[in-house]
Amino acid sequence: MANSLCYGEQGGADSGVEVGQETPTAGGAGFGLFSTDFKRNEDLKEMLESSKESLKLEAMKRVVGLIAKGKNASELFPAVVKNVANKNLELKKLVYVYLVRYAEEQQDLALLSISTFQRALKDPNQLIRASALRVLSSIRVPIIVPIMMLAIKEAASDLSPYVRKTAAHAIQKLYSLDADQKDHLIEVIEKLLKDKSTLVAGSVVMAFEEVCPDRIDLIHRNYRKLCNLLMDVEEWGQVVIISMLTRYARTQFISPWKEDGVFENSEKAFYESDEEKRKSAEETKPYAMDPDHRLLLRSTKPLLQSRNTAVVMSVAQLYWHLAPKHEVNIITKSLVRLLRSHREVQYIVLQNIATMSIQRKGMFEPFMKSFYVRSTDATHIKTLKLEILTNLANEANISTVLREFQTYVKSQDKAFAAATIQAIGRCATNISEITDTCLNGLVLLLSNRDETVVAESVVVIRKLLQTQPSEHSDIIKHMAKLFDNITVPMARASILWLIGEYCEHVPKIAPDVLRKMAKTFHNEEDIVKLQTVSLAAKLYLTNSKQTKLLTQYILNLGKYDQNYDIRDRTRFIRQLIVPSERGGALSKYARRILLAPKPAPVLQSAFKDRDRFQLGTLSHTLNSKATGYLELSDWPPMAPDQSVRNVEVAEAMKEWSPAVGKAKSSKSDDKFYSDSGEEEDEQAADSGSDEEGGSEALSSEAESENSETSEDSSQSEKSSDSGTGVKKTTTQKNKKLQQAKKPRKVSDSDEGPKNGHSCEAGSRSGSGSGSSEESSSEASESDSESSSDSDSGTEQKKQSEAKPAQKVEEKPKKEVSLLDLDDFSPAAVTMTKSSILSPSVLSDLHGLSLAASSPAIQLSSPVFVPVHTYELLHRMTGKGLAAQYHFSRQPCIYDDRMISVQLTFSNNGDHTLENIHISEKTSAGQNIHCFSPIECLEPEKSVTVSMGVDFNDSTQAASFQLCTKAEGFNVSIQPAVGELLLPVTMSEQDFSKEQGKLQGMNESSATIAMTPESITSQPLHRKVVNMANVGVVPSGQNNVHRFAAKLVSSGALVLVCVVQKDSGAQLTVNTEKTIIGSMLLRELQTVLSAP
Repeated sequence: MANSLCYGEQGGADSGVEVGQETPTAGGAGFGLFSTDFKRNEDLKEMLESSKESLKLEAMKRVVGLIAKGKNASELFPAVVKNVANKNLELKKLVYVYLVRYAEEQQDLALLSISTFQRALKDPNQLIRASALRVLSSIRVPIIVPIMMLAIKEAASDLSPYVRKTAAHAIQKLYSLDADQKDHLIEVIEKLLKDKSTLVAGSVVMAFEEVCPDRIDLIHRNYRKLCNLLMDVEEWGQVVIISMLTRYARTQFISPWKEDGVFENSEKAFYESDEEKRKSAEETKPYAMDPDHRLLLRSTKPLLQSRNTAVVMSVAQLYWHLAPKHEVNIITKSLVRLLRSHREVQYIVLQNIATMSIQRKGMFEPFMKSFYVRSTDATHIKTLKLEILTNLANEANISTVLREFQTYVKSQDKAFAAATIQAIGRCATNISEITDTCLNGLVLLLSNRDETVVAESVVVIRKLLQTQPSEHSDIIKHMAKLFDNITVPMARASILWLIGEYCEHVPKIAPDVLRKMAKTFHNEEDIVKLQTVSLAAKLYLTNSKQTKLLTQYILNLGKYDQNYDIRDRTRFIRQLIVPSERGGALSKYARRILLAPKPAPVLQSAFKDRDRFQLGTLSHTLNSKATGYLELSDWPPMAPDQSVRNVEVAEAMKEWSPAVGKAKSSKSDDKFYSDSGEEEDEQAADSGSDEEGGSEALSSEAESENSETSEDSSQSEKSSDSGTGVKKTTTQKNKKLQQAKKPRKVSDSDEGPKNGHSCEAGSRSGSGSGSSEESSSEASESDSESSSDSDSGTEQKKQSEAKPAQKVEEKPKKEVSLLDLDDFSPAAVTMTKSSILSPSVLSDLHGLSLAASSPAIQLSSPVFVPVHTYELLHRMTGKGLAAQYHFSRQPCIYDDRMISVQLTFSNNGDHTLENIHISEKTSAGQNIHCFSPIECLEPEKSVTVSMGVDFNDSTQAASFQLCTKAEGFNVSIQPAVGELLLPVTMSEQDFSKEQGKLQGMNESSATIAMTPESITSQPLHRKVVNMANVGVVPSGQNNVHRFAAKLVSSGALVLVCVVQKDSGAQLTVNTEKTIIGSMLLRELQTVLSAP
């Protein structure tokens, strides 16, 4: 009853226990803080393992909600992953959301469901296909790289643009996992770049930037398409595309900034003589902008009004780096508009404006008031606005700027006030007319109560005084008088440096300052001590009479100072200024060394050198090259070839030109999948033989409703098979089969699950019906594909024979629309089938549906091998009931997708066991057909029953509960990889043909070192068939052994080839199920190498 309660009935979201929270114990609140609740999330686990869909769905909603809150839900992974194959679409979406988050952390458990993800890649729902690919690419294990590569290639050809977009995202994940796949990924990127969907464009360009940003040649033919699609691409895709096109344009167009270039539309002087015109024409050539360059600027201009700040910033940097100088001003208003956004956005935008305002002040000067500092601004925002105001200051607006600065100096934010004083110093340096005004204002700040303001003022005054020291001796005297009141070490050191540097201008004050410093020398900071030693040396050279003794005293103090820098400086100064007998070569140069004229410091912006980075990038923000930064190349001196961006119209015409008008001679070569209904009408109206093409188009549309993702692959198979099918000579039996398949084509595509052998599986009760429907739909798809292959291969030979039958069949088909296919009665089809086919041919056709892909591949009876028995339940655990199981290696009578398992029950107790049965609780994602209940089992008696298990082509154990009337026991059946197969027979030529189709990632091989004992102990083929349920393929060579089988659940072919050599053997396994192939290879390698 507890599980049946909804989440709202248990107390609501506020009272629910969340992941990461601890439930207080009954022992009191004090103990609850330190106790560990080992039953945490048990309610969620029970709900996830429940048989009711509503409880599972509610549990997954809660789990995803906890993930959104940042809580750790990784411990629920085993319970969640069991529901990955659930039929409920909404539940499956939530499971995939969870798996994307935790697949990388729980890689081992996620790998167990790899086959489920592969099946989901062919799900009719595009969201499921995309989610499966997203989860598959999130499992970062190198062993599944081939599977990921194959899935990405298939998804790149998917009909859904959403799935193709997900494939582009998966490219980046696979590249980060295995960079060796770069060449294959570039092929996929090249294919996706040609995609015309706006949903895919941004994602594939992001993959291009990550994998191969230097392959500019891939962009040439797609350049104009990307420019035209840019307006309709989603916002973050626009950012990526604009960034990439900026780099592309810098390599393909010439610079629009040439000093000697003249624009064609530039204005000419009104009064201009003919001679001046000729001279100007000879001296300068007009700059003609490339049409593609103009296309890029014109396509991005409307995006300046985007609501996304990143898009606006991207367009701004594009115009800054690519547009002619007179067109850059259009980005100003858009950037100023962004200053109304959040402070994080303001910070980035102001940084870029600060860089722009250094080179082009006129752009932002009309909007100066937008950069006034507000009291609510953060310090980093205030500093950036201060930087921009300083860059924009000129003779016209300096009075307004200084009034603003006077207010900022009084700010309570000390760091901002200090930055303002530095800005005043920069303005005084840049504009000579206000230098005196700024100096006087800074001197007044020396009497400020705040030490930070005073210290910064002294430092800035020192820098300004270096420009005109002789005219400002009064300021130096004023600063010397304030020296005792200043306590900041940097400010004291600056005053000492000023007095020492210009001691000749203040001859009376300098010795007195040195006297005061001698008293407090041992209490000063290191930077002040160093300047005191320098001051003493300079005064010794200029006024030795008054300062000789003071200098010697200070040098003696410094000689024994704790700081080695001060000791070294003192000894150096002593040897330099005081001549000695041993060495005084430098003494005569002491004045020139210490009192040399020093250049005035240049006060410049901190953003002056940031223009070397592309605007809007992380490197520009950090002012250092970040990982992955792609530098903008210089403009090419000569314009590259423009024709590389031309797209041939003939290629685009091929797609629609057949629909305009067709010759009758070419109608026999039409595609199976026609592009439009108009083609079908024209074919039907022209001749009776063309009606066959219309029926094929109708069946293809019905198939596309059932399986969207298989169109491209099936199309390629048809094209390959149709070429060889014309040349083959068919037997009378095959001709009858082909004639029989044509009238049932429409019914096979939609009614397959209701006809033939699949109806038996579809009529099963319980959970078995879901999997049987999947199996029947897959069988029907394979039937329809094989029939279409044979039709296209013999179409030219059988046109005259098929005309009467096709006309009879066309009448009901014309009355049935595609929407009514589910209600289409198969009665007429069965009558046609029975009238044409004999019972023997019908049985052969039934066997054909079990074959993997070719009529020559048929199921065969298994080779007799000793029975391997496994223990299911020990007699001690089962309280007298013992159970063993073995795999019969025969086709299952319950369902074609199931494996037949024989169970033997023994009663080793002293009392009768009643009602032995399997409960409904089974493994998630696995379908089990239970045996009929055993009413009673007498002591010392045994009974054998049969059951079917669909393992979904996985070696994951099928767990269930074996019950008697009184007890229940949890048991599981663990299949070996060799038991997942059914043997098939084929010729040696067909084996080679199928093996050729399964090359590359579908092939696993290994070299086996075989001892003489292992070779002579028993025949090699006996070892193989003992281990795996495979069929022996006849071979014309004694040293080559071939085996073939198909996977029971999916029907995928498994081919094994062993080539014996002198001291070993070469083992090769080919199958599209790469995980099964690698596991089978390891098992066979162990068996064959054993003695």
